[in-house]
Amino acid sequence: MTGRRRPTFPRPFPGVISATAAGAVLLSGCGVLPGVSGGSREPVTVMTWAPDRSEDVTAVEMAGVPAMAQTYARWVNDTGGIDGRELRVIVCDEADTTIGAERCAREAVKKEVAAVVGSYSRHGQSFMPALEAGGVPYIGGYGASTEEFSSYLSYPVNGGQPALLAGHGQQLGRSCERVSLVRPDSIGGDGMPPLLNNGLMAADRPASADILAPLNATSYDEQATQALERSDGGCVTAVLGTRTETFFDSFRRLEPDGGRVRISSVLGSVSQRLIDRTGGRNSPFEGAYITGWYPDAKNTRWKEMREVIRKYAFGDNRIDPDDTAVQTTWIAYTALRAAVRAIGDQDVTSGRVVAALNQGVEVDTGGLTPTLRWRFKDLVGTLRYPRIVNTKVTFQVVHKGRLTAQKKGFVDVLEALTDAPRG
Repeated sequence: MTGRRRPTFPRPFPGVISATAAGAVLLSGCGVLPGVSGGSREPVTVMTWAPDRSEDVTAVEMAGVPAMAQTYARWVNDTGGIDGRELRVIVCDEADTTIGAERCAREAVKKEVAAVVGSYSRHGQSFMPALEAGGVPYIGGYGASTEEFSSYLSYPVNGGQPALLAGHGQQLGRSCERVSLVRPDSIGGDGMPPLLNNGLMAADRPASADILAPLNATSYDEQATQALERSDGGCVTAVLGTRTETFFDSFRRLEPDGGRVRISSVLGSVSQRLIDRTGGRNSPFEGAYITGWYPDAKNTRWKEMREVIRKYAFGDNRIDPDDTAVQTTWIAYTALRAAVRAIGDQDVTSGRVVAALNQGVEVDTGGLTPTLRWRFKDLVGTLRYPRIVNTKVTFQVVHKGRLTAQKKGFVDVLEALTDAPRG
């Protein structure tokens, strides 16, 4: 299939509900924040989860996600909720484990939340079945699990790793004659080369050299040597999640002065925090090409979020406005806000949130994403990730220690996604 399916459906929600016009959303870390009036309407209860305080040193930590939710709560509580509704947020630490993810999902169902919003988990195979059993929608997860792009109750705000890889191929195809891809030796990793290669071949570049790497290695000298040799002075990209830094440590020892090849990756494997931690302007990532979902962090479209953090975070250093997970949480709650407003005067339940989203409520995120909508005809028509509605990415480059826009605006990777082999 080479495009979107276009069956005809009525459009019950004709207006675009903007981030500004939609009013404010109220979150609380564990119930209602003191001193806040929720108005005359019934409150809305949702959940936000993320790995927060895991004792496992190999686990992902996303403490900024619940912290952003709590900050957002203070802001929205201060401005009257959603049309007079108080939004109560239950925060759950899923500990980056399958057991923790399922526990959080079951708690969400038990407490009859209207939605799980703006969360992070790599364990969709554990949490999505529990949410589906309880009829609870998952709005704007980070995109770290494949189930977020297949479950009928998932409403993603970005295109996940598939969109990043398809876009990364297009980004590298502009300037790299040859590319080596270092990716996990796993079922998930097996889907990476076709997506990257679609973008490369669109620019008449050859397919990438496919270099497999173990998931939890402490050194990648062998893979770094292969990547350097097979890129032939072109570009080396690594998409290894938290192990990407480890790979480039090995790579830097082979090419300490850089220059022969350009390195690259996607957001999620490389972040502003990683660049800062590894030397900023002197980081080995200086000059690297990076593909992301949203405008770069310096873009003025993030101004409102940054002002909210400055005023309502009270110096909470868990919240990094440059962090993609924090940004995704902000966007996810914008989507929830639009859905709640579309429900009108009725009580906000999970079923009514699902109905509003399925029937065509539009979400204007102020230019942080394209307008979002999850009708059947808005979905990308592939078997592997049918729930994607946002096929746009951004091209960035590390310049003077900062992720900076390489190309203005968004790049649509729809064709690269729909042409990818299905599995």
